[in-house]
This record gives sequence, structure tokens and C-alpha cells, in this order.
Amino acid sequence: MKKLKLVFTLCVCALALQLSYAQKPTKAEKKAAKAADIKRLISSGSYIFVADYVIPNSMPSHALTTQYDVTITPDKLDVWLPYFGRAYAAPRDPTEGGVKLKTTDFTNKVVSKKNNWEITIVPKQSNPPGANDVRNLFLDVTTDGYASLRVTSLNRQPISFNGHIEEIKKN
Repeated sequence: MKKLKLVFTLCVCALALQLSYAQKPTKAEKKAAKAADIKRLISSGSYIFVADYVIPNSMPSHALTTQYDVTITPDKLDVWLPYFGRAYAAPRDPTEGGVKLKTTDFTNKVVSKKNNWEITIVPKQSNPPGANDVRNLFLDVTTDGYASLRVTSLNRQPISFNGHIEEIKKN
């Protein structure tokens, strides 16, 4: 009986020792994996910018409670964002507020920096809905996946958003 207790105790100690030395990914390894994932998304040209925080020019900043996003693929740009600020010309349809744009005709320029990417998106003026108002979208993405988006428009004050980059979910 004493031998059985001794063997059982040794097995428990060996198991505890093995579990304590199990390799968990370090913070640096997690950060490198996240950076590689973000790099893969940016280089593929297919990702979603999810806005978490809005920073209007002439109003206080605040967190967004509804999911607003910008979906970017190599052949399609879909923008659905709120707008707070001064508009110099009102939209003809009052239900078309915010920054809404769906187009396949745009340029997407990506500049890679040391720890981030600067992406400039310019919708061409072939009159898709909303393209006459949105001039440029400037997206700064860090290796951690955090991003800042600045939207400049023809008939509105510029507006900025803070958020993060996600992979496009396949349905």
C-alpha cells in the first residue's frame, strides 16, 4: 500500500511538473503572429475596417454602439459610416445621411512603413451613389490591427474614425 501511494504521488508530481513546463506562446510570439496576420490581410487587399470610435471636427468624440464598417476587396469598395459635422450641401434624400458608398471603380494605394501601412483609397468620379461626395479615404493600419480612417468629402467637413482591421467573414 505504501508503494502504491509513493507511485501515485510521484505520478502526480511528474504530471504537475510537465504541465508547468508546457510551452505557452509568449507575448512576443502572439504579437508576431498578429502582425503576420495583418500583413497577410493588407497584402491580399481583402479586409474590413470596423469603426469603434468617431472623431468629428467640430463636435465631441464618442464611441460607436452600432457596427459601422468599410469593406475593401480588390474589386469592390463598400463604405457604411455615420457622419457628424457640418455639411455644406444637404443630400437630396434625407434617408441617405452618413457616408455611404458602393463602387467597383476606385484606386487603392498601399505604402508600407516600418510598423504600419498607409492606404489611400480614391473613388473615381463615374457617379456611383455617394462617389461625388467622398474624395479620399486615408487608412493607417498598425501591425497590432488597430487602424485610423480619415474621410475627406467635397460637401462636408472631414471626419475621422478609430477602429480595427478584420478578415472578411465567409458566409
